[in-house]
Amino acid sequence: MSNSESQASINDTVTVQTEQGLYIDPAALTAHFSALEYHDEALYIEGASVDELAQHYDTPCYVYSKQAILDVYQAYSDSFAALEHQICYAVKANSNLAVLGVLAKAGAGFDIVSRGELMRVLAAGGEASKVVFSGVGKTRGDIEFALNQGIACFNVESVAELTLINEVAQQLDKLAPISLRVNPDVDAKTHPYISTGLKDNKFGIAHELALEVYTQAASLAHIDIIGIDCHIGSQLTEVEPFVAALDKVIELIQGLSAKGIELQHVDLGGGLGVRYIDESPVSIEEFAQALLPKLTELGLTVFFEPGRSVVANAGVLLTGVKVLKPTQHKNFAIVDAAMNDLIRPALYQAEMAVIPSKLPSRGIDTEGTQPWDIVGAICETGDFLAKDRLLTLATDDILAITGAGAYGFVMSSNYNSRPRAAEVMVAGEQHQLIRKRETIEDLYANETLWQNED
Repeated sequence: MSNSESQASINDTVTVQTEQGLYIDPAALTAHFSALEYHDEALYIEGASVDELAQHYDTPCYVYSKQAILDVYQAYSDSFAALEHQICYAVKANSNLAVLGVLAKAGAGFDIVSRGELMRVLAAGGEASKVVFSGVGKTRGDIEFALNQGIACFNVESVAELTLINEVAQQLDKLAPISLRVNPDVDAKTHPYISTGLKDNKFGIAHELALEVYTQAASLAHIDIIGIDCHIGSQLTEVEPFVAALDKVIELIQGLSAKGIELQHVDLGGGLGVRYIDESPVSIEEFAQALLPKLTELGLTVFFEPGRSVVANAGVLLTGVKVLKPTQHKNFAIVDAAMNDLIRPALYQAEMAVIPSKLPSRGIDTEGTQPWDIVGAICETGDFLAKDRLLTLATDDILAITGAGAYGFVMSSNYNSRPRAAEVMVAGEQHQLIRKRETIEDLYANETLWQNED
C-alpha cells in the first residue's frame, strides 16, 4: 500500500487493521475527543502542549480537561431538562478532589460506594443532600456517618442491609431515606466483570422479590421509602438494555402503587459507554430521547449515575518511551507507565488508543513504522498497555493513552513498590498539579521494622 493509498483509507475511519498490527490515525481519533487536538503536528489537551506538560510534571502523569468534564455533565443535564432530575456523578470512576470540586460547583450530585468516597465529596464541596449511597457492603459505621451527614438516599442491595439501616437509624433517632436497588436480570451486553444487572451478579435485589422486600421496608419504623434504583452495567453502547430495564422498573412502580407505596424518584443508574477507539456508543441526547417518553409519563424525579461517560475521554495518561526492544518475534516498547498505573488492558483486555505527542507524518507506511507492544517494567507478563500497535517510535518519545480519565488512577496500585503517578488538570492554557507524585519513601512511611528480640 502506498502512502497516498494509506491516506485515502483512513480519511473516513480511525483504524486500519493489517497483518502486522493495528494502525490508529491519531488526527482522526482526536477529532472525536473535544479536549485533544494536534496543532502544528503537536498534541494539545485544551490549550496545553502535551510535551510541555510531560516536561513540567514528568511521566507517567494523568492529565484531565476541566472543560471536557463540564461539557459532558451539562449534556446530561440539558438532555433531561424537561424532567425534574439529578445527575449523580459516580465517584468511583475518578475520585480526585479537583474533579469532584469542578462537578460540585456545576451542581452535580454524587453516587458513592464507600464512606471514603462520601468524605471526598464533602471535602470537595459537594452537598450530602445530593448524594446517593450504593454498594453491597455498607457497614454500621458507614451508615451512621452517612445518616449524620444527611445524604439523599441509600440504594439498598439486600434484606440484611435494610435491617441494618433501620437499626442504625433507630439508634440515632433518625428516618433513613432508601430506595431498593432492583436487579432486573437484563443483559447489558458488556464485559462480564462490569455487568451488574444479571441474576449471576452480586448486586441488587431480584426483580421477583422486590415487591415483598418493599412491603417489609414499609413496616420498619425508621425507614422512609422514597425511590427505586437499578444499574445494569458499564460501557453500554446501545440504548435497548436501558429501555428494557426501565420497563421492568415501571412494572414494579405500578405494583408498589397498588400496595399504597408511592415513590418520589426513579434512579436508572449509569453505564452509558464511551468511544475508546472505534466504538459507536449511543449519544447522551439519543439516550435521553429513548427514555423521556416513559419517564415523563411516570412523573417522578429522575436520578442518573454516570461515571465513565463523564470523565473517560476528558483524561489521558502520558508516558515516556524508555527502552525499545525489538526481537525476532515481537517488538517491545518499554514505557514508564505500567499495569499498576493503568490496569484496564490487563484486567478487562481493554483496547485503549496510544498516540504520539508529535505527528511527523500520517499513514501506515511512514518510514520506521512497526508493530509494537507497549509494555511496562513490572515483573508480570500481563503488564501491557497495548499490543501490536503500528507506531513510529524512538527512545524518549512521549505517548498519550486516551480514554484514561475513568478507572485509571483510581485503580492504580503500588505493585513492585512503584509510586503512583501525578495528576494534573488543564483549563485552557492553564494547568495545575492536583495530586503530587508519590515518592518511594511515601510507600513505606507507615510501615515499621519488627522490634521484638527473639
